[in-house]
Amino acid sequence: MERNTRQSKPDFSQRSAKPNTWYDLYEDWGLIEASIASQYGIRLRAEPEMTWDEFCTLLAGIMPETPLGQVVSIRSENDREKLKHFSPEQHRIRNEWRSREIKKARWTDEEAAKAVQEFQNIIKQAFG
Repeated sequence: MERNTRQSKPDFSQRSAKPNTWYDLYEDWGLIEASIASQYGIRLRAEPEMTWDEFCTLLAGIMPETPLGQVVSIRSENDREKLKHFSPEQHRIRNEWRSREIKKARWTDEEAAKAVQEFQNIIKQAFG
């Protein structure tokens, strides 16, 4: 019996099973564009034929050395020893994200579903 070892693509229309998501598709769009350009050499604005599935695959593979990867590393850091050595800017990035996420958690399911639907419509228009 052959087992499918291929990883599934992220489904951005569903709530994450993980308690923390360390980036926001809207607010971090510039970081996402820069990261895909630096890692893959692809300029998203110049790719009118890219499918949503392909975009999801590229985003899921973003490495820590990219602009988004670096910010995600800062936002998600919990090691007290590493946090002691953070610069004031790194602390600001981390604290702003965590404060924002607490406020965002107050969305109702209906508000969150509406926001996801709106974003999906924007992306579908952009990527077909």
